[in-house]
Amino acid sequence: MTQPKNTLNLPRRRFVQGLAAGGVVLGLAPMLASARSPVPATVTGHVPTLTGTEFDLVIDETPVNFTGKARMATTINGSIPGPTLRMREGDTVTIRVTNRLKEPTSIHWHGIILPFEMDGVPGISFAGIPPGETFTYRYTLEQSGSYWYHSHSGMQELTGMYGALIVDPADADSIKADREHVVVLSDWTDENPMRVFGKLKNQGDYYNFNQPTVADFFRDMASGGVGAALEKRQMWNEMRMSPSDLADLSSETLTYLMNGTTPAGNWTGLFKPGERVRLRFVNGAGNTFYDVRIPGLKLTVVQADGVNVEPVEVDEFRFGPGETYDVLVEPTAEAYTLFAQAMDRTGYARGTLATREGLSAAVPPLDEPQALTMADMMGSMDHGAMNGMAGMDHGAMNGMAGMDHGAMNGMAGMDHGAMNGMAGMDHGAMNGMAGMDHSAMNGMAGMDHSAMNGMAGMDHSAMAGGLAAASKAVRHARTEYGPSVDMRVDMPRTNLDDPGVGLRNNGRRVLTLADLRTPGGPMDPRPPEREIELHLTGNMERYTWSFDGVEFGGSTPIHLNYGERVRVILHNDTMMTHPMHLHGMWSELESPDGEFLCRRHTIPVQPAQRISFLVTADALGRWAWHCHLMFHMDAGMFRMVVVS
Repeated sequence: MTQPKNTLNLPRRRFVQGLAAGGVVLGLAPMLASARSPVPATVTGHVPTLTGTEFDLVIDETPVNFTGKARMATTINGSIPGPTLRMREGDTVTIRVTNRLKEPTSIHWHGIILPFEMDGVPGISFAGIPPGETFTYRYTLEQSGSYWYHSHSGMQELTGMYGALIVDPADADSIKADREHVVVLSDWTDENPMRVFGKLKNQGDYYNFNQPTVADFFRDMASGGVGAALEKRQMWNEMRMSPSDLADLSSETLTYLMNGTTPAGNWTGLFKPGERVRLRFVNGAGNTFYDVRIPGLKLTVVQADGVNVEPVEVDEFRFGPGETYDVLVEPTAEAYTLFAQAMDRTGYARGTLATREGLSAAVPPLDEPQALTMADMMGSMDHGAMNGMAGMDHGAMNGMAGMDHGAMNGMAGMDHGAMNGMAGMDHGAMNGMAGMDHSAMNGMAGMDHSAMNGMAGMDHSAMAGGLAAASKAVRHARTEYGPSVDMRVDMPRTNLDDPGVGLRNNGRRVLTLADLRTPGGPMDPRPPEREIELHLTGNMERYTWSFDGVEFGGSTPIHLNYGERVRVILHNDTMMTHPMHLHGMWSELESPDGEFLCRRHTIPVQPAQRISFLVTADALGRWAWHCHLMFHMDAGMFRMVVVS
């Protein structure tokens, strides 16, 4: 195998990591035997499938070896991934989960609409499953499609506790295929996840081996001159950020898995030439965004997050933890590579579609990593000395390297107290302002908006015909001005046709959110009665993640009235993409103009992006809402939603 160029800076020990075939360990030394699950272990890559209406799942510790070193994993029925559960729409299913761990556990049925008591989130929907006990989940399936399930306790998801959940439609499936394969992508670390978390808390870029180098500096100097290169480096240093900060974890600690198999293990899905094959992709990773393609084949996307979409043909798609995509392919050659590279380009998962076992196709080299640009940052964050630069063109900054930025903060202390009386004003007249030139406002980026906090809950329902446009006005909460937030975006982008950093202009047709259309329109035709705006916030140096600058431990629940229709606005004030998962209810994504696009349960929000979706609060109870990057969730990007 040829070593990809951008892994040259990685330690050799990490480049070879994951080259073992990997799998559940059999016949280990006596010291590990006592911890082995009594449930027969399966060969990794051949995940068992359980069907029917009654299921028995056993959670236990099982030895595994993905890297040449034996480690303990958290398994379901002794396999990684856990067994694929196959159910049917309309059936009432009973799932008995027995905990043989020494700690509590849980299972969350990701994307499944069910009573909140069955949702499986300890401390919110139930108490969890104590060691030695069995909890019985029971619910009726109101939907069909590709979903998955995973632990919602501690770090168990990252240590192996996840599996696919397929719900067949009650009637004939409208998606026609001759054969199908479930493809679960995940990631594994030999390290104790809590140790990994501790390293990130101490140094947020600990695992980032794509930092700007001297070679990058000379490359910038050659293309733009010494002044431009110096200014670029000074700009990022002043912001205390890195343009390569695409992922918290990399192949320095992660091994990338396809159906529980390392790249060397080469998971293989069989087909016969001429068949139409359905691939149900599930991202069950704790941390990794995957960019998926099959060189030599077009992918026809037919389902997103378990919901049918109007077919769209692409070469590649990106999806984050929690998301699922179903695609159709029509292979004709003997073998094709399923290639899923991590967003930061430090590694990949791979498998093969083949006419028989033992075949493989060429594995493409990793793409070169691309750095975040000022378009990703929007050049509009409120950042110390850069307060006055909110909307400016950074292309003209080359000559500014030596200038005194102190004078740019003159507006930071201005008093906005007089704005408190605006809560009840008629915003209808604002509709015509959408296209106005805001460049004159550049100097206001550093102003103190804390006095505007009273506007956060204001009722915008009177903005008839202009709700979507008016929602683009930025409202930072007072709580964003604190140590848990290291940047604020004042002029976010709202485009949904951007595939994201690393995928732009790569010569391939890449799926975007703007491509997705759920047939039949929204489930609820009513317009929203009110809107809720939340900012996704963080501080990489402190490694804190939050909503509106408030970590979960200091937050209060978001209250929805049963039956109401709400527009939710998510505004990403960070430089990372967050896959946001709302439990219990569908999120109906809309275009920047307020047009219904598609129904999702997990929505990725790119850096400096502002998106909106509609929710009908039709599920009584307490629900979780969080980023599905595990360490972001555990660090505080988590809220409770109460529907009453």
